[in-house]
Amino acid sequence: MTSPILRIATYNLQKCVGLDLRRNPRRCLEVLEQTGAAIAVLQEADKRLPPRPAALPHDMIEREGWQVLPFGQPGGSLGWHGNAMIVRPGITCRQTRKLDLPGLEPRGAIIADLDTPIGPLRLMGVHLGLIGRSRRQQCAALRRAVEPLEPLPLVIAGDFNEWGSGADLDAELGFIDLLPSPPSYPALRPVGPLDRFGISGGLQAGPVRPHRVQPARIASDHLPLTVDLSARGVQ
Repeated sequence: MTSPILRIATYNLQKCVGLDLRRNPRRCLEVLEQTGAAIAVLQEADKRLPPRPAALPHDMIEREGWQVLPFGQPGGSLGWHGNAMIVRPGITCRQTRKLDLPGLEPRGAIIADLDTPIGPLRLMGVHLGLIGRSRRQQCAALRRAVEPLEPLPLVIAGDFNEWGSGADLDAELGFIDLLPSPPSYPALRPVGPLDRFGISGGLQAGPVRPHRVQPARIASDHLPLTVDLSARGVQ
């Protein structure tokens, strides 16, 4: 019997403003549809200024068959510090958590415990800081946040803002192993592996892939990445 596969995407939307300087949320949704992902972890999903309304409107997302997980704040935001998650039918959410992260810039993370075709899964969405020391502090804070929780297979996804190998962040994350990541930034000519996935034990992952099909190369300054996951040991 073939093992079930779960495809997850991570995508920095840049507030749905493309490289043509047009704000076009429908174009970003078209890109997500093309990826074939059942779960999308989003960054910069809200506009910058308070009350940070959603750059990707809730009703537009739902009309396209996605469910928005409940991380938003009063004022119509989609997520927490711009981090959001949307899921396809067949994915159910048990619980959500929001974290403030340390560092010189205001940053946060989101966590969802999900029931998925490959079993229970804890998914963490992040957008780490621009300063290396802050990124290391933030990864250590993420590890401390999940250590006391009920053990579940865990995936971390998001924009790590890390141009190098990420070995120092991998060390701070502890039991989460960052996967090799292809360049995803800037979208027209990617050179930086800023966007990444990591997994804990109990999961196996195919290669992380960038989605380059238009309009992905113009819809944001980042390309979306996808990874296919399965439960380890399932045949």
